[in-house]
Amino acid sequence: MAELAVSPKAGAPQARRAEPDIANERKQGLPPVLARDTRVLILGSFPGEASLAAAQYYAHPRNHFWPIVAALIDAPVAVLPYRERLRALRAHRIGLWDIFVACSRRGSLDGAIRMAERGEIVRVRRAAPRVTLVCFNGQTAARALPAWRDAGYATLALPSTSPAYTRPFAEKLAQWRRVGEFLEGADKEVRT
Repeated sequence: MAELAVSPKAGAPQARRAEPDIANERKQGLPPVLARDTRVLILGSFPGEASLAAAQYYAHPRNHFWPIVAALIDAPVAVLPYRERLRALRAHRIGLWDIFVACSRRGSLDGAIRMAERGEIVRVRRAAPRVTLVCFNGQTAARALPAWRDAGYATLALPSTSPAYTRPFAEKLAQWRRVGEFLEGADKEVRT
């Protein structure tokens, strides 16, 4: 849409482009991946453009999330079709969601998120009452950590799996291994 502006020199009206309204770029996130028996919830910030376009969590081919999960659960989830990946997560009682369920953002960077709407902790408590550990994938997601801790959950801030966070895979995996340790302990509790 163009608006009229008056040229200070000639006094003649000239058309100029209005600045794009970021509210027109409002985006909805992906639905949570939760089951009644979910024990670990991994929260990201908000899906990137590749994930939104594919309607899949962590769809960017350089994101380390699926290779990290593959190492944690000792299963080749990174090469599976998306539905099979989610099935593997559910089998290991892992859920996914984001701290923001909607926002305005140009591009995929967390720093561009504006007018964000947070997901409701009570929604998780109703859908997945057995969640005991909430993990935060990256610093932006970890801003929600105090609210989840105050709601009674154990919490764990982890390095981002995003390709924008350029730490080596091995360094990220070393810190994410704490999730695997929790899962192993939870499996023992279930078996006993």
